[in-house]
Amino acid sequence: MFECVLNLSEGRRLDVLDELSNAAGESLRDRHADAFHHRSVFTLINDADQLVADVRHLIDDALTHLDLAGHEGVHPRFGVVDVVPFVALDARESPRACALRDDTANWLATTHGVPVFLYGPLSGGERTLPEVRRRAFRDLSPDVGPAEAHPRFGASALGCRPILVAWNLWLEGVDLDTARRIARELRRPGLRTMAFAVGGAVQVSCNVIDVSVVSLSSVYDEVAARVPRGGRLARAELVGLAPKSLLDAEEPSRWDQLDLSAQRTIEARI
Repeated sequence: MFECVLNLSEGRRLDVLDELSNAAGESLRDRHADAFHHRSVFTLINDADQLVADVRHLIDDALTHLDLAGHEGVHPRFGVVDVVPFVALDARESPRACALRDDTANWLATTHGVPVFLYGPLSGGERTLPEVRRRAFRDLSPDVGPAEAHPRFGASALGCRPILVAWNLWLEGVDLDTARRIARELRRPGLRTMAFAVGGAVQVSCNVIDVSVVSLSSVYDEVAARVPRGGRLARAELVGLAPKSLLDAEEPSRWDQLDLSAQRTIEARI
């Protein structure tokens, strides 16, 4: 079984999101939409052939309904189909996940004229998604497709990677500079962080890229300890699904606080 977690640049129009969900077919296991980020995360899981078919249907539909021109949101993005990572749920199948990435990248560039940057294992070594965002169209050319961004669709980053958990902490009574400082202090191997202003609050956005070494409860407690007097850590928010191993590593009494549940695990949705 393989997972594909498509990050699409639309988080506000429910009718469009419902249409995109229908296009994702039987592989769709979860959808998370955020109006502030103006972004949605579609989690698809299936065997390789059906997964690829549903991924392509979803991308086709996204490029029919969405346009990057005029798009605004707090999350960085450079494309309608912004980020598309493939994940082998059995780590022994990781090379196959990278092959699915490469096949999808060539299809997207050929069929829709979208320039594609690859991340994850490459012939010249490893490339990370933050590196793609930092270097794209500057000193890094697309791996496949046109040299310039598409006028409507922008560009896409396609990757293959291990299981990742996206998780947000919402802070109230805290300014953005303080949230950015907290985010910087949290960064470590296995954990990437950013800070955003979201409505009347701020958010520390966490990507747990190694679930074996990062404890959500520890991150939560570290943030809570850094919130200055007059502010508070209001809530946690899981984006998409998490592996059961992440829940097993936490005391069940803290699951609600961390926004975890057995029903929102990868294993529960297969």
